[in-house]
Amino acid sequence: QLVESGGDSVQAGGFLKLSCSASDTTYSSYCLAWFRQAPGQEREGVAAIWTGGNSTFYSESVKGRFTISTDSAKSTVFLQMNSLKPEDTAKYYCASGEVDDCFLGSWSTAWPKRDDWGQGTQVTVS
Repeated sequence: QLVESGGDSVQAGGFLKLSCSASDTTYSSYCLAWFRQAPGQEREGVAAIWTGGNSTFYSESVKGRFTISTDSAKSTVFLQMNSLKPEDTAKYYCASGEVDDCFLGSWSTAWPKRDDWGQGTQVTVS
């Protein structure tokens, strides 16, 4: 079970760093990804990373502002969010899956339809 943390309320232009980890688990070669869901909207993929080589993938809406990374132990995935905008307001979730999903884009097209989400962490930008 992945647990998200780090959400907060910030002003536009500010920054936050989200964390996501699972106890006693390392992700040596997986696809890890961040998603968000605003009220009344569908869940959308934000960023993904292949932990085996650190290849990263971003949605157009966050490219250049958000950075996904992992710790050296590959047990925690981070989302550094800079230049935050009110439209970034949402609950943020993370998920893990097969490596191929990163490179095929399935992380952003298929994963949002999954039903195994954690509690998420709320980000509010005003």
